[in-house]
Amino acid sequence: MPSSTVENYLKTIYALQQKSDQGLVPMGQLADAMQVVPGTATSMIKTLAESNLVDYTPRTGVRLTQGGQTLALHVLRRHRLVESFLVKVLKLDWSEVHAEAEVLEHAISDKVLEKIDEFLGNPQADPHGDPIPPANGAFVPANHDNLTLCRLGEPMCIARIMDQDPDFLRFAEKHGLTPGVELTVEQRDAAADSITVRPVSSDPITIGTAAARKILVKPKG
Repeated sequence: MPSSTVENYLKTIYALQQKSDQGLVPMGQLADAMQVVPGTATSMIKTLAESNLVDYTPRTGVRLTQGGQTLALHVLRRHRLVESFLVKVLKLDWSEVHAEAEVLEHAISDKVLEKIDEFLGNPQADPHGDPIPPANGAFVPANHDNLTLCRLGEPMCIARIMDQDPDFLRFAEKHGLTPGVELTVEQRDAAADSITVRPVSSDPITIGTAAARKILVKPKG
């Protein structure tokens, strides 16, 4: 079983690749995300390249190989199923389970993981709306718009919260902006840098565009 450090690098590279048009992660960006100096990140990437988990081009960047992506998705599967278990079974608040899952994702066995998946009814997403990769590794992330991009007045449903910061999650919950909630975007005010949304069965809410970009939605139904 790969070390927790290896798993964290693969998971981080996967997340950064999703934000890159070319799927190539600059080493400086990776070092920042891992909170290490560039030399430390480069040393680890060279080790991962020797294990055929990444393709590394000096002074250009790094991307996962197929084997590296398979391992990264397996780590994400463990993390998100653990989060679901902590919220649904142990009743922990959704704002605190990310940090707990960061630790447990490296310790749980595949046997226990699949029992958790079965017990939870094979959920498709975790409490934050993050999709749970299937056990067979065949995973294509859904492409959702955020609240700054969807059409005004069109009924939408919150699909995913992109910020795991506890303060932001508490903010979203306080205003009823959680996965599964139906709403419409009523107004965008460029001068005020804000967006007004109306959740179903609730009064309108005005939030900043920075917060709105972290809330992904899909068409209702």
